[in-house]
Amino acid sequence: MAQQTQAPPPTQGTTLKTRDEKPAKGDAAAAAPADGKYAVPAEEDEDLKPKTDYAFNPVQAKKELRVGEFYWKKGNYRAAMGRFAEATKWNPGLGEAYVRLAEAAEKVNDKATEKQAYQKYLDANPDARNAKEIKKRLTELK
Repeated sequence: MAQQTQAPPPTQGTTLKTRDEKPAKGDAAAAAPADGKYAVPAEEDEDLKPKTDYAFNPVQAKKELRVGEFYWKKGNYRAAMGRFAEATKWNPGLGEAYVRLAEAAEKVNDKATEKQAYQKYLDANPDARNAKEIKKRLTELK
């Protein structure tokens, strides 16, 4: 015969709620407005995210580039753009990240980001062997 286990009794200072009671002020259910639409949870609030201090880190930049390539192959160009942009923050001299960022921006039809990324690539690598192609693409964007 199977033994039934009971939940442990509440610890001192806690109260059990019935369904008729209103949730406490800090309760997760209290965040839902009366109209039925849910508010953004506090942990997803942009202001509460930890701020990243970017310092020169070529290893992290290469990692972001690899993850961006993964998203690119999956067809998730917006996510790839985010990773390529992160790579440029970790290593501003990484020309490949700027080119990939511009290509991803082209896929999602973000002309401003595409133009800016190509321009930063040319600033970082003025003697690049594909500089002529990049300049041609920049004139097409204007």
